[in-house]
Amino acid sequence: MTARSAIPRSEQIVESWLAAFIGQLQPHDVAEPLREAALAGNLGEWTGLLTAAVVASCEQLGWPAAAKGHKLDLLPRAGQEYLGIDVMAFPPTSEDDAPGAHWPFPLAVFELENAKGKEAYSLWKVICVRAELRVVFAYRNDWEQVKQLVRSLKEDVIDGFTIEERMTLDDRTLLVTGSRGEGETFPYSYFKVWRLNPNVGDFERFTGWG
Repeated sequence: MTARSAIPRSEQIVESWLAAFIGQLQPHDVAEPLREAALAGNLGEWTGLLTAAVVASCEQLGWPAAAKGHKLDLLPRAGQEYLGIDVMAFPPTSEDDAPGAHWPFPLAVFELENAKGKEAYSLWKVICVRAELRVVFAYRNDWEQVKQLVRSLKEDVIDGFTIEERMTLDDRTLLVTGSRGEGETFPYSYFKVWRLNPNVGDFERFTGWG
């Protein structure tokens, strides 16, 4: 089996990654520091912990991943961040694939934005990358601010595309919003998942989460 034949598609890649990501957030030594960082509004800590969880979720699925502090030598040029993307994951490799031999398209790209006002750029950036899965993480203090963020991303980014441009997108673009939580259940009360519906040009709550 070659690496290319192992690439998951469509609904499978969304559900597979979300399941792996949730799994990475469950252990107490991961969940508690993330919960405390969210409650304290310590976004630097939140982003660092979340980056490690995203990389681990990709590696759990067999996707080699590169990120700050996570050097990857899969490509001809070893590195931590490619194309300015926070986390970039690549298709599973086989025993016949020699490290550093090729420049494959990324399988998934992730932007983790903790600076308010820069989320639109992060969303535009991942949409511009050819990948099977695109995910943007953003943080807001409470649920009302989260809803306003979702509306602004629709207006600032998605509404700027023509209908023809929008229809070239797919439904594998996700927005994962973090907040201080609405209850004691972690991660479900602290994270919400939104999925871009290119048919209507808006983000919709993903019902497969939680």
